[in-house]
Amino acid sequence: MHSEMVQLLGEFLGTFILILLGNGVVSGVVLNKTKATGAGWVAITLGWGFAVMMGVYISGFMSPAHLNPAVTIAMAMIGSFSWSLVLPYIIAQMLGAMVASIILYLMFYPHYAETKNPADILGTFSTGPAIRQTSSNLISEIVGTAVLTTGILAFGQYAITQTSGVSPLLVGAIITAIGLSLGATTGYSLNPARDLGPRIMHAILPIKGKGDSDWSYAWIPVVGPIIGGSLGALLFNMVIQFASK
Repeated sequence: MHSEMVQLLGEFLGTFILILLGNGVVSGVVLNKTKATGAGWVAITLGWGFAVMMGVYISGFMSPAHLNPAVTIAMAMIGSFSWSLVLPYIIAQMLGAMVASIILYLMFYPHYAETKNPADILGTFSTGPAIRQTSSNLISEIVGTAVLTTGILAFGQYAITQTSGVSPLLVGAIITAIGLSLGATTGYSLNPARDLGPRIMHAILPIKGKGDSDWSYAWIPVVGPIIGGSLGALLFNMVIQFASK
């Protein structure tokens, strides 16, 4: 078992890479006058899948590579992770997301100056609904994250994932699948750190014409993933226990 500090470094670094590449593709597609402007939803979903894959690969030898408070809480709920490490992990994940947001702001600085739509600017930091409807938006985040944690736990049932280093590829694949199939309603946060950390930085950074940070919506991509991740893990754990009898 790695020391706690090494684990926290892994969670920080992995989440940093996840947000750097994930929100990086969103910034390239959404902001004006980049070489990827207008590339579309498929580019974003593929970019996010690769972003999560790379975050897991880069951090997986230091920590369990949760990179997501919803996953950390879900693993603790089923007894696969110590509750004493939940808060430190979440802090490390949040910090990684926030630092990545600063780097992206500096990289895309001239493109923010060329982008006049506040919703587009906010979209490079955090998620938002295509149609604002609280119950449907919450359900979208719950279902998507339940699929994520179920998939992560299912991958662990196959011996090949334990020895071949293929697990990060599979996690990236399920993120892409969720994005393509389920993500178009809310932008599929699936991860409180992914949404809340960059949203805080949107509120802090001096971006001209950025508008507000939509705090009235901000609880949905935090609460929804926590509920969905925990439900998915608990239900899958019940299935595994039943199947093993």
